[in-house]
Amino acid sequence: MSVRYKAVFFDAGNTLLHPHPSVEQVCHEVFSRAGHIVEFDAIRKAVDAGDRYYEMRYWQDDSFWLSESEAAGMWVETYTLVAREVGINGDGRRLAHEIYNEFGFHHRWQLYPEVCATLQGLHDRGLNIGIISNWDSRLPDLCAGIGITKYLDFVLSSAVVGRMKPQPDIFYMALERAGVVPEEAIHVGDHYYADVLGSRSVGITPVLVDRIGCGAQFDCVTVHGLESLVDFVEE
Repeated sequence: MSVRYKAVFFDAGNTLLHPHPSVEQVCHEVFSRAGHIVEFDAIRKAVDAGDRYYEMRYWQDDSFWLSESEAAGMWVETYTLVAREVGINGDGRRLAHEIYNEFGFHHRWQLYPEVCATLQGLHDRGLNIGIISNWDSRLPDLCAGIGITKYLDFVLSSAVVGRMKPQPDIFYMALERAGVVPEEAIHVGDHYYADVLGSRSVGITPVLVDRIGCGAQFDCVTVHGLESLVDFVEE
C-alpha cells in the first residue's frame, strides 16, 4: 500500500475536538457554583454575544494568539461579557477566569467520533501526524488527557512558539518537525482564513472541515468529517 503524502497536520478546535458538554453548559455550571441561577436560554444568548465579540477581536487584530497572557486575556474578556449579558457584574471577571480555567481540563473537551479511528489509520500507514493550532500552552496536556498523544509526532501551539496561523512560519516549523517538503503534506482545519490560506501559502495541500454543511463553495478539498482522510492520502 502506497501513500501520496508523508505528513498530515491538523487544527485542534472544531477539527479534532470540541467543548464538552458545551460552552453554555460550562458557563452554567460555573455561574451556579457561585450562586447565580441563570436560565439556560439566557446563557445561550450570552454565549452568542461572546462569540460575536471574539470574532470582532479576531478580525481586528488576531495577534493575541501569539502570547499566553494575551490569549488568556482575550478569553477572560469574552467570558466577562457573557457574565455581564446575563446580569452578573460584581464578580463577573472572577467567574470569567474560572470558566477559562475549566477549559484547561481535558474532561472539558471531547473528540469527534471518527477522530481516533482516523488517526490510527494514518498512523498505521506511517504518516507523520502533527497539530498546528492557535491555542495556548495547555494544548499538549489536553491532547494527552483525551488520549491522542500516542498518535502525534508533535504539537505546535501558537502561544508557545510565538507564531500563529495563517502566518507561514508556523507551517514551516511543522514541515521541519515532520521532515517533509510542502508537497508531501496536507493540513486539515475548519477555518478558511487560518487553515486553508495559511497552509496553501507555503505549498501544503489544504483540506477544509465543514462539519455543519454551511453550503458555501470553497476552492479546496472540503470534507464533513475526517473519515475520508485515510483514503485521501493513499495513491
